[in-house]
Amino acid sequence: MQAAILTLQLDERSFAEMTALRTRHFPPERNYLSAHVTLFHALPFDADLDGPIAEVAGAFTPFALTFSRPYFMGGGTAIAVESAPLMALRARLADRFSARLSSQDRSGFKPHVTIQNKVPSRVAKTFYTEFSRDWQPRGGRGEGLDLWLYEGGPWRHWRTYAFTSSSATWTSPS
Repeated sequence: MQAAILTLQLDERSFAEMTALRTRHFPPERNYLSAHVTLFHALPFDADLDGPIAEVAGAFTPFALTFSRPYFMGGGTAIAVESAPLMALRARLADRFSARLSSQDRSGFKPHVTIQNKVPSRVAKTFYTEFSRDWQPRGGRGEGLDLWLYEGGPWRHWRTYAFTSSSATWTSPS
């Protein structure tokens, strides 16, 4: 069975800025993707995915994010993403897919955008130290969800789910 990856769709400005950082600092021979915040790394791809994802996405309006701080990942650097609505969204989806989650997706959720990975440790540590020194937190927005198919290489986009709730703020989890 194919695996599906679910990511948060960022606003245009944040997406462009984070993708530019990733393009500049990720090893080019390994950088097949634009910037993304992964919510689930390996959902089984089948017809049972669409309904729950669409339903949950439809209960949210676009919400604020903070790209708060870089953190060291050993072989690279990521930027932490903070947002109470994002955590609620992810928890609601995890509850809906609990029986289908991989061990990686059950092991916790630390939202981030990876901007460098798979480089030698000393290169990664030097970059992290220099990058962290100049980093200033910035805001952005989550605007929807993107479902991707993983077929052993670059991801293939399958569908976008916009946040469409008519309420003025994000819907609290129930």
